[in-house]
Amino acid sequence: MTKIDEPRLESDLGYRFGYVAGFMGFGPDDIAAIHGAAPLLAPLVPGLVDAVYDKLFQQDATWRHFLPRQHGYDGNVPDTLEHLTMDHAQITFRKQHLGRYLAALVTRPYDAKMVEYLDMVGKMHTPKAGSKDLNVPLVQMNALMGFVSDALTATVLGLNLPRDTEARTLRAFGKLLWIQNDLITRHYQAA
Repeated sequence: MTKIDEPRLESDLGYRFGYVAGFMGFGPDDIAAIHGAAPLLAPLVPGLVDAVYDKLFQQDATWRHFLPRQHGYDGNVPDTLEHLTMDHAQITFRKQHLGRYLAALVTRPYDAKMVEYLDMVGKMHTPKAGSKDLNVPLVQMNALMGFVSDALTATVLGLNLPRDTEARTLRAFGKLLWIQNDLITRHYQAA
């Protein structure tokens, strides 16, 4: 039986990542499967980004979180949801961030720097990082992660990979997105 330092799971990001990844069996073979899919997935990233934003645009509960100024965006900020159109510069800015995130998932090494990046993805959707005006409720983050997971699954299934490669790739992404979800939800816990 492995002894786990439970308080350390809350204070040491690398330890937490190692524990969650190890518990699920996320390791070098999974990373290789994810990286192996990169050449096929890269041309599909713009379509995935558009699908995510089309979904976000459908509900005021998700779209309203794009109204406040986004961290790093210096352009004009609309004053109402009606003025926040899909072609608004702030949405273009946010789409670029999502595209870079998806590219990072399939290209970057899963080292301490990547773990910090995945953690920041969770943190930046709260007032704890980025814009102090941005506070996306956890229910919206969970809904988004579920949608991204399903969209990514559908995309991988559409690649017509050999069955064993397809299964390894889907399982690897499934584990990765659960790790990402943990690194999101941890920022919603009461201090």
